[in-house]
Amino acid sequence: MLFASQSFLIVFLPLVLGLYYAVGDSRAARQGVIIAASVLFYGLWDWRFVPFLLAMVGFSQTVAIMWGRTRRRIWLRVGIVGNLAVLFGFKYADWLVGCVLRWSGREHAAWPIVLPLGLSFFVFQKISYLVDLGRGQARVYRLADFMEFVTFFPQMVAGPIVRHNELVPQFDRSPRNAAMWENLGCGGLLLLVGLGKKVGLADTLGGLCAPVFDAAHAGHVPGMGAAWLAAVAYMLQIYFDFSGYSDMAIGMALMMGIRLPFNFNAPYMAVSVRDFWRRWHMTLSRFLRDYIYIPLGGNRCAPVRQAANVMVTMELAGVWHGAGWNFALWGLLHGAALAAAHAWDRAGRAMPRSCAYVLTMGFVLVTWVVFRAADLATAGRMLGAMAGLHGMGATAIHHPVVLGLAVVVAVMGPSSQQMILDRVRPAPWVAVAAGIAFVLLVFLIGGRPPEPFIYFQF
Repeated sequence: MLFASQSFLIVFLPLVLGLYYAVGDSRAARQGVIIAASVLFYGLWDWRFVPFLLAMVGFSQTVAIMWGRTRRRIWLRVGIVGNLAVLFGFKYADWLVGCVLRWSGREHAAWPIVLPLGLSFFVFQKISYLVDLGRGQARVYRLADFMEFVTFFPQMVAGPIVRHNELVPQFDRSPRNAAMWENLGCGGLLLLVGLGKKVGLADTLGGLCAPVFDAAHAGHVPGMGAAWLAAVAYMLQIYFDFSGYSDMAIGMALMMGIRLPFNFNAPYMAVSVRDFWRRWHMTLSRFLRDYIYIPLGGNRCAPVRQAANVMVTMELAGVWHGAGWNFALWGLLHGAALAAAHAWDRAGRAMPRSCAYVLTMGFVLVTWVVFRAADLATAGRMLGAMAGLHGMGATAIHHPVVLGLAVVVAVMGPSSQQMILDRVRPAPWVAVAAGIAFVLLVFLIGGRPPEPFIYFQF
C-alpha cells in the first residue's frame, strides 16, 4: 500500500486515526492500534515479509535484553553485525558475487532476491539504538515499546530516520489534549502538501526524465537539450518525491500528536556542498555524522585524516543507497567535494554567493545524473550529451507549467515546515482550499498508474 493511493487516503488512514483517537486515553490501546496498523500496512505491500520484520524486531530486542542483563558488549556487537549481515545479504551479496564472476570472465544469473520494503531504514534505526545502548544513552525498552518504535508506519519504510529517544517518550502522551485540533490541522496540511509534491509534481517530472535515461541505458545517445532537460527534471523529481514522502510521514505523525524530525530544508537554496547536506535528508546526515564520521575522528584530527573520514563516510552513504558502481561513485564525488570544502574553509578563502550557488547546484545536478543512471556507461552517455559531445538534437518540453512551478518552489521556497507551522494561520478559506485540493489530488491519483516513492528501492 502506498501513501499516495486512494485506498490509503480514503480508507486506511481515516480508520486508523478514528481508532487511535477513540482509545486515545489508554496507553496500551493506543499502542495496540499503532502496532496492528503498522503490521497491516507493511503486510499489504507484501505479506511474505511480515515474519521477517517481526523476526528482525525480536532479534534486536533479544540482544538489548541480554545486554541489559549482562552488560557484555559482545551482545551489542552481535546485534549490530547481525543487522548489517541481513542488509548485506539482501542488498549487496548478489551484486558483489556478480562483480567477481564478471571480472573472472564468467556469467552471473541474478539471484531471485526481493528486497524487503524499508530494509535500510529500519536496519539503521535499530543500529543507532544498539549503539546508544553501548554509549549509555538508551535504556532497554519493553518489547511492545520497541516494536511500536521500529514499526511506526508513517516513517517505517522511507524515514525520516528517527531515534528512539525522539519517538518512544511521545508514545506516553495522549493525543487528546489542548493541541489536538492544531495537530490535526497542521498535520493534515503537511500531508496534503506532501501529496501534492508527489502526485502533482514528482510523478509528472518522472515522465520527463525516465524515457531519456532509459534510452541512454539501452545505448541511445540523447541530444544536449534532451539530456539537460532530463537531468533537471530528475533533480526536481527526487527532491519532490522524497520530501513529499517526508512531509506526508511527518504530517500523519503530527495528526496522531507525534512530532518527527524534519528531513528537508530547501536544499536547492544551498550555497555549498556542506550547506546542501545540512538541508538534504537531514536525518541521514546526522546519522552519518554521529555514528560514522565522529567515531572515525571527525574533524578533531589532522587535515588529511579529516579528509579521509569525510570520504569514507560519504562512500558509505553512497553504497547505502544501492548496490551499484554509480552509487559508489556518487558517494565518492560528494566525499571529495566535502573534503575540498573543508580545505577551502581552512585556507580562509571566500567566493561570491552567486558563484557559490551556481557551482553547488551544478555539482549537485551532475552527481544526480550519476545517481539516477542505471550504470556508469549510462551516466557517461548522459554527461557526454550534456557536454554537447553529440549535438543539440530536437527537444520538446512537455508539461512546461509543472516544470516551471517545480523550479520556482524548489529554488525560492519556503520549506514545507516554515509554510505550514510558521506562516499558515487557521481560517475557513484555508480549510476550503485544502479540501478542494485534496479531492482533486485523489482524482488525479485514480486517473493514472500508482508510482512508488523513489526511496522505496533503497
